[in-house]
This record gives sequence, C-alpha cells and structure tokens, in this order.
Amino acid sequence: MKVIDILHSSQRPFASFELVPPLKGSDATRLYNSIDPLMAFEPPFINVTCHRDEVEYVPNSNGTYTKMTLAKRPGTVAIVAAIMRRYPQLEIVPHVICGGASQSRVESELLDLHFLGIQNVVALRGDAIPGQRFFIPEPDGFSHSAELVGMIRHLNHGQYLDPTVKNGLSTDFCVGVAAYPEKHFEAANMEVDIQHLKEKVEAGADYIVTQMFFDNQQYFQFVERLRQAGITVPVIPGLKPISSQRQIDLLPRSFHIDIPQELVSELSKAKTADAAYQIGIEWAIQQSRELLAHGAPAIHYYTMAKTDNVCRIVKEVF
Repeated sequence: MKVIDILHSSQRPFASFELVPPLKGSDATRLYNSIDPLMAFEPPFINVTCHRDEVEYVPNSNGTYTKMTLAKRPGTVAIVAAIMRRYPQLEIVPHVICGGASQSRVESELLDLHFLGIQNVVALRGDAIPGQRFFIPEPDGFSHSAELVGMIRHLNHGQYLDPTVKNGLSTDFCVGVAAYPEKHFEAANMEVDIQHLKEKVEAGADYIVTQMFFDNQQYFQFVERLRQAGITVPVIPGLKPISSQRQIDLLPRSFHIDIPQELVSELSKAKTADAAYQIGIEWAIQQSRELLAHGAPAIHYYTMAKTDNVCRIVKEVF
C-alpha cells in the first residue's frame, strides 16, 4: 500500500520508523534485531536509509596513498529483499539518493525496486562526501532531489531514460521527500528553502517528512508557511530522541538544528548516562503528544538502529 494512501485512509495517527542498515560484512540478523521490537506497534511502513559510497585514502608500504571508493553498507535492493523475506506484511520505504550515482544508475536501482514490488520511495539529494564542503553531483548525476522526483514521475508514466528498454512497464511509486523546519543549511533563507521544497512537490512528491527538531513551534510555524506557499501535501514530523549529553554538541553540528535551552539545561544536570537517556525519552514523549494534539497525521521516529528508547516512547504515546 502506498504511504499517501495510508495517510489518507488511516482513522488515527500512527508511528513509523526509520532504520540505518548494518555495516557491510554483517548479516540480516542485526537488521532483524532492530525491526523485531518495532513490530509490536504494527507500523504501516518502515524507512530504510541509503548511504553513498565513501572515498578513503589507504596508505601504501612506500608511503604513498591509494584513493579507494568503498561501499560501507549493503546495497539498498539487498536490504529491501531481506526485510521483505522476514516481514512480508510490512511496507518498506527505501531511500534513493542522488549522491555518488549517475542518472542511469539511479534508474536501474529504481527499476530493481519496482521488480521487487516496492511502491514507496523517499527521494533525497544526499550529503556531500566527507572532506567536501558542498554537495558535488556526478558528471551525469542529479544536482537536486527535484530532478530525481521528476525521473520517478517519468518512470511512473513508462518513460525510461535507458533507450534499450522496449515496452517497459510503468512503475507505480509513491514519493516522499525531506524538509527542514529550521531551514536547510545551504539555503540562503527560509523563503528560498520553501521554494525548493515546492519544486519537489510540483515535480511529483506525494508527501513530506521533516528532519528532526526539538521545538514543536518550529514544526507548527513551518507547516503554516508551507500552506501559505500553496504546498498542500501531508507533512509528517520526524523526531529523534536524544540519548546522551554528548548529543547536545553533536546534533547541532551534524544536522544544523537548535536544541531548546530547557532541554539543554535538563541534560546538563543529568548525573548519569541513564539519567540523560531518560530525559531524552521524556522530552520526545511530550513532543509527540503535543504534535498529535495539534493534528500531526503521524510521527516518524529516527531510530539509528537503536530502538529501545523509541519503543518506550511509542508505548506511552500511541
């Protein structure tokens, strides 16, 4: 079932989850261990992140370095197939990214997902590789996620980039895209960022999932601005519970978000790691309840493959 149909047909708000695949060299067991506890909440879908290949410089015996491009995690299609085998009742929403791939490679991945019967994807530009200050597309790649959304729309109409495909079937993807209640750090201002988001919706995006935030007013104000800009698709808030004091510094640097002073003060007073962990859970519970009370259609939880705190939150909220 498509995510947009789930949103429109659901009689009540629900929780969905996002997982980070295990590192290459592992097996599906770790993935299943992350998903199994979440199944108690009967999620209508689970997102699976995608990570581009990384560049590393490996030292040689003569003191020089060899540049190597490495895949750190199993491929998206393999991950999706493993989840489908274990949880046939679960809708899987793989992330598809522009970074590190040509247009033809992206199209091939989308067609592989279609071959598996996948109906939902999240279209993302992706991040710059470590060491790059800004995102640089591949020579024959996409610069913006709106272009990727446009490709998916063409595939949904049976229009293939690959000229060798004859009488190819039309895909049937529902497309989610990302948004940033506190503005993407590359955007000149919020108005520009909302215009970019509007371009993604006009290209064919069906719904929006937000980046994490810790102040619900940011989400409420953001949704209001989207509606004023003519963006009417559902906007699902994305939450990640803080799990340690160290994240007070790490999350703003990595995700360009603000953490409210009230939460910072509470975490700063925590005497133990367990106390900080519990504060993160309690904050996310209150966030979730307020979001639902104000009409959020669902809440999307970023688990980062660690589900204990998310399970405790969802148990209290839903």
